[in-house]
Order: sequence, then structure tokens, then C-alpha cells
Amino acid sequence: MSYWDLREFLKVLEQEGELKRITAPVDPILEIAEITDRITKAGGPALIFERVKGSSFPVLINTFGTERRMNLALGVKSLEELGDVLTELLEVKTPESLLDKIRLLPKLKDLASAFPKRVKDGPCKEVIIRDHPRLDIFPIIQCWPQDGGRYITFPLVFTKDPETGIRNVGTYRMQVFDDKTTAMHWHTHKGGAAHYRKYKRLGKRIEVAVALGCDPATTFAATLPLPEGVDELIAAGFLRKEPVELVRCETIDMEVPATAEIVLEGYVDPEELRVEGPFGDHTGFYSLADQFPVFHLTCITHRRSPIYQTIIVGKPVQEDCFMGAAIERLFLPLMKKQLPEVVDFHMPFEGVFHNLMIVAIDKQYPGHARKVMHAIWGTGQAMFTKVIVVVDRDVNVRNLSEVTWKVLNHIDPERDIQFVLGPVETLDHASRLPLYGSKMGVDGTRKWPSEGFTRDWPDEIIMDEPTKTLVDKRWREYGLD
Repeated sequence: MSYWDLREFLKVLEQEGELKRITAPVDPILEIAEITDRITKAGGPALIFERVKGSSFPVLINTFGTERRMNLALGVKSLEELGDVLTELLEVKTPESLLDKIRLLPKLKDLASAFPKRVKDGPCKEVIIRDHPRLDIFPIIQCWPQDGGRYITFPLVFTKDPETGIRNVGTYRMQVFDDKTTAMHWHTHKGGAAHYRKYKRLGKRIEVAVALGCDPATTFAATLPLPEGVDELIAAGFLRKEPVELVRCETIDMEVPATAEIVLEGYVDPEELRVEGPFGDHTGFYSLADQFPVFHLTCITHRRSPIYQTIIVGKPVQEDCFMGAAIERLFLPLMKKQLPEVVDFHMPFEGVFHNLMIVAIDKQYPGHARKVMHAIWGTGQAMFTKVIVVVDRDVNVRNLSEVTWKVLNHIDPERDIQFVLGPVETLDHASRLPLYGSKMGVDGTRKWPSEGFTRDWPDEIIMDEPTKTLVDKRWREYGLD
């Protein structure tokens, strides 16, 4: 199912026992984060804090903090369904007969429904504040003790390419400097930063809209590592199976989701930078203070009694881990399309998305594992993967015990570990230089004679079937139940 807005989703969460309302007064400085961290790590519910110090608006957090809630958010029974649906669409072929065309119609309808549509008005316009808009009306939280201040942590940041007009929607944190300005944490390699650089070359302000509290599929879509130039709202429409409705902003030339809880309008001056940070990041460590562009607020629109949706990140497990798991399942078909030898891949929570990828392949020729490593390092944001471990197709990439056992038994470290230099994630605090460092590939597959391995490769220890069957039949006789 799809949800028209965030509130519709919250009704379902409440019905399913996945939402807890907290009426005790709480402080947005650290207290909400500490409560949420404990609840998320315990696999607990989404939380709405109804009485937050300094604001009349409630805080929603941990919205996607379990696999079950992620499934509910995207309208699937399991995350595997995401890949199945995308695979079906990717395998659309040119129809060769009338019957083929008829069979294709439902898929074409799904594709057509993905494109966003403009509407004249929407709930996000119920309250419009043009004169003296102030950020301090919102219960913006501080997550960790050394953070540089309060942060808007779950914004959907809208910009347009000045040359093509193509929209980018990304989730970029915003440190609040004062009632009118925030930092705009555009990572160098992301779409928002690419737009910023183009405007800087042109010497023009970049108009920016920020939507908070959208329907779950749209919020999720803003986190997807899509290829440059692909509109995240099309991905949202695909996931929703109906278009995202957009309304025009009041003070800038931008469209935003009509059902958003809150919309911030403003601009970034390409020449203005301020110190942003530190910030307790999803790596589990603080990202250090640095210079970033500044967002200037020109208008606020919001629903009556808006819900302020936010998130904390930090040492896993956090809410963003479950979003990452959904991204993994959604992108498996795309990876298989580019690399058909890939059977499965997994990014463990402890690898914080970019530090570790385990890939199972159907190995077919000498050096195949290394070919896969380099292909992944050459693909979009997968280029940031610090460590890639390649295993044979029979290894369960989600069973870290099995992966560790097989890989450490299969490698000769000098022979099977490869180092390369290249771009690294902005948040990698260990790299020799900001944005540039080394990455490692581990070939944990069985080695072949054609790869120069001349010794015999031993068989894995497995009991024979007759003995296993015998013991199954006699198990009660042994008195071990």
C-alpha cells in the first residue's frame, strides 16, 4: 500500500503497535537522543514526544527503526519484494505481438505513475509565514554532547541544476546557526554539491527548499544513491505506485511535496562559508568541524499543528541502518544487471554503509573476483566502499560467522588482498587526506589452478546423508531431547 502523507502512515503504525506517544516533558537537547538511542538498540517502536521544551510541536523519531516498520513504510511484506518488483520492470522487453503489448500495459502503467505531478494547493500551505520566519518555533534537537549545536537531521533538500533544470532531492544535515540561517552540509560527491558548484561558477545564488515530514516513500527516496540526473521523486513515485504531488513554493522557484508537514524556503550564497560541526555521525564517531555553505531562510509554510520528524545517527544500530538494508535490497537487481555474476551482496550495519561490502559471485574465470571489485569501485557511490570481500556463490553473505570462516580459510593474504587508491567517503576520518585514500579488496573465493594455485583444494567437512538420516530416525533413542 502507499500513503498519501506521513499522518496516514502513523495511523498504521499506531494500529500495529509500532508507535509510542510520550507525554512526559522532554528536552530537545540530548535527552530525546538518549531515549531514542536506547529504544532503537532494543528494537523498540517509533516515538512521538508530545511535550518538547521550547516548542508547541511534537517530535517524531525512530520512524523506520526496525525492518518491520521499513516494510510497512514501503508497503511490502519483506524487503526482498523491492528487488523482485524492480527486476520485473528492468526485464521489460519490446513487445513482439498484440498479446505481448497487452501483457506490458500494467508495467507501463506502473512506470507512468512514477512521474510527479503539480497541484495548485496542499496541506503544507495551511500556514504561511513570509514575514519574519523563525526556526526557533520548531523542536530541533541536539543529538550528541560534542555536536556544534542543534541540527535538522532529516531534511529533504531540493535544488535544481541551473543548466538542465533537473531536480535533486537529498538528505543533508543542517546545523542551526540562528533563527534565520543554517549550515548546508553538501558532501562533495553528492548531487546537491554538484548543483552548488555550478551556481558558484555562474556567480548566482542557489534557491533551496527543505521539506520535513513527507510520506515515507518520498522520505526514503531522498536517501537513495541514485545516478546523477535521476529525479528522486520518480523513484518515490515508483515505490508509492502513484505520483508525488507537488506545490510551488512561495518565495522561490521550486516545487515541494504538497503533503509535507513543514517546508523551509531560502537560498545559499555561493561565496559564503561558515564553520559547521562537529557532528556525531553514522560512523559512530564525530565528523570534525569544517567550512560549509550557509542556508538563509526566506519563508516557512507548514500544516496546522505540524509534526517535526527527525532522526539520530551514531554507533549502530540506529534508524538509518534499516533504511540502508532496504537500499541494499532495492539495488541488488541493478547490480546484477551490470554484473550478472553477482549472486548477492550485503553491507553489515557495523560497516556503516561504505566501509564493508560482502559480495557472493558465480566465479567463472581466473581473476573474476578482482574484476568484480574494480567494477563496484567504478559504480556510482559504491566507489566509496573501503573494503570489498568477494566470496563464492554458496556462501551466505548475511551469515558473518560463515563469511569469516570461509574467507580466512581461503586467503593467502599477500596473494589475495589488493589495495587501490581513489576517492573515499567524506566521513572517512582515517584516510590519509580528506576525500582521498586507499581501499582494499579481499578475494575470499576458492583458488583455481588457472590462477596459479597448484596444490589440491580440500573438501569442506560435511556428514554423509545416510548417517544424518540414521541419526534423525534414532534421535529419541539417544535420550537427548
